[in-house]
Amino acid sequence: MREVAFIKQNKAKWLEIEQVIYGKMKKNPDDLSSLYINLINDLSFSQTYYPKSKTTVYLNFLSAQIFQKIYKTRRIEENRIKHFFLTEVPLTVYQYRRYLYYAFVFFILFVGIGVISSIYDKDFATLILGEGYVNQTLENIKKGDPTAVYGTGANWATSIMIIVNNLAVGAKLYVYGIFGGLGTLYALMQNSIMLGAFQFFFKTQNVLLESAKGIWLHGAFEIFGMVVEAMAGLILGASILFPRTLSRLESFKLGFRNSFKIYLSTVPFTIFAGIIEGFVTRYAQTMPLVLNGLIIFGTLSFIGFYYFIYPHIVIKKLNQNAISQGEKIR
Repeated sequence: MREVAFIKQNKAKWLEIEQVIYGKMKKNPDDLSSLYINLINDLSFSQTYYPKSKTTVYLNFLSAQIFQKIYKTRRIEENRIKHFFLTEVPLTVYQYRRYLYYAFVFFILFVGIGVISSIYDKDFATLILGEGYVNQTLENIKKGDPTAVYGTGANWATSIMIIVNNLAVGAKLYVYGIFGGLGTLYALMQNSIMLGAFQFFFKTQNVLLESAKGIWLHGAFEIFGMVVEAMAGLILGASILFPRTLSRLESFKLGFRNSFKIYLSTVPFTIFAGIIEGFVTRYAQTMPLVLNGLIIFGTLSFIGFYYFIYPHIVIKKLNQNAISQGEKIR
């Protein structure tokens, strides 16, 4: 069958599915499942005969959206919050996983710029971090505690201040995505260049390892979370710039709904990072090295697993369930 004829034959059905996705038409769970199975059959046909066509891209997009719609309409017997973090967020991250890769590429690039700038300009760290902070840190290094700045202030007061600040940074990374993603990249660039200059500054003082023992106790959650927030901002920006077959408004509404889920998932990590920084980081230089490494690599492994690996596990599990019912997630 020619592609034009294939589109003409199924166009009405696909438009009906669009209406369901955007809430303009209501369907019960059984009807949704029937629509989904038919759509998957169309997608399989399109992938076989028109693998590089925009039709295939469009059908793949519809199948992902209608799949999420099905699982939202089914009765959720488990706790709603548990379902959000263990099912909804992983499904959404999987759907937009390429944006996580983009965010990490930009993050590494910007950190590298911070390092290279510090190598060729000895005053770059002072320019980025501030003369007061640099001088205070140099004094702490002379006293044998390069991360002593984390030990100042009361535990709770420090934690609350850090949490509020990091939540504000994360919100900027996400909300600035409304400027076509450029605002998100700018905010990510600022923070990443600062991180690169920050770490290289400690290297020039020959205390990189000692500083890492303190900084990365809370930094694994904080920095990784920052990149995921940038991912959410890029999704928001892309929904405006690339509406595909949707109107720009509908694309934005869909992009906002899905990106906000991803952004919201970073909040617990940000809060926990602030608690670690306020209560644990101050003891970084005196705690056993094994415990220090366990916290750093444990937190990094946990958040890395949640965003990189767990979404694939969820999809695989749902695929196995779907196959048994004659369905398949693409």
